[in-house]
Amino acid sequence: MKNDHPKINYGKTGVLLINLGTPDSTSWWDIRKYLKEFLSDRRVIEVNPVIWQVILNLFILTFRPSKTAHAYKKIWRKDTNESPLLYFTRSQAEKLNSKIGNDNIIVDFAMRYGNPSIKSKLYVLKSLGCENIIILPLYPQYAAATTATVCDEVYRSLMGMRWQPSLQVIPHYESEPFYINALTKSIEEKIASIDWKPDLIISSYHGIPKKYFDKGDPYHCYCHKTTRLMKEKYKSINIETTFQSRFGPQEWLTPYTDKTLENLPKKGIKKVLVICPGFASDCVETLEEINIQGRESFLSQGGENFDLIPCLNDNLDHIELFKKLVTKYI
Repeated sequence: MKNDHPKINYGKTGVLLINLGTPDSTSWWDIRKYLKEFLSDRRVIEVNPVIWQVILNLFILTFRPSKTAHAYKKIWRKDTNESPLLYFTRSQAEKLNSKIGNDNIIVDFAMRYGNPSIKSKLYVLKSLGCENIIILPLYPQYAAATTATVCDEVYRSLMGMRWQPSLQVIPHYESEPFYINALTKSIEEKIASIDWKPDLIISSYHGIPKKYFDKGDPYHCYCHKTTRLMKEKYKSINIETTFQSRFGPQEWLTPYTDKTLENLPKKGIKKVLVICPGFASDCVETLEEINIQGRESFLSQGGENFDLIPCLNDNLDHIELFKKLVTKYI
């Protein structure tokens, strides 16, 4: 009897690391394309979509790409011609794959905005025979504007599949001991590498509008929980929580990182380290906003010493954390 059944790949598990995203280049048009996708997400901007699209297309996407491109050019990796976030996210996936990957487990990465897209990588994993896919959004502290919108895009992508894989989403890991240990170890390593003692460590997280918190978003609480756990483990220097990257005129979570850095020297705090626990990879928000703008602001107001603790990026502790998070579902 002739067997004309098409060949089907099946029986494998895929692990998909998902970060925020990045423009393809520092060109005005690539930056504009990226910002349009990002700022059109209704999880990110919760205002009337008709009014917002007019504001976005007539004003923001006319003027903001130049400013954003200027920031990206300062931190763009010239050796690989890509953003640090793309470089480190790819490296994270490759290193995790070297730890857990085999004939039946495939690790890959995607971006919520920009390339490689979530949809394209889900279809790749499915074509390779992944009946089960584990989604790891690279946001330790859950927020609707980050983790939830990743899930939205994953579910939208699956709507086009006739044979959908099973899914497991890891929603947050703000208090995972491996994560806290990796953060405090990064603090210790940075302090051992400098010749001055910090007066204070600022734990800076990406902000969200206060009204999102008022509507029930748990992000604020998760950020403070991470800081509290770091303080319990590392007691030599005080650690304070702040929030960065606010956008627009409305009130965001406070205290603001930029205002805090401006005011600290006036209070006699002139030696500061900054750590950004909410960012899985160094990116424009850490390397440009904090390490360039924040540094200049702090020093110009009378600060004496400033340094940024690198994100966990692709270091071994971070990869071991990812391994622990995903292997329980394999």
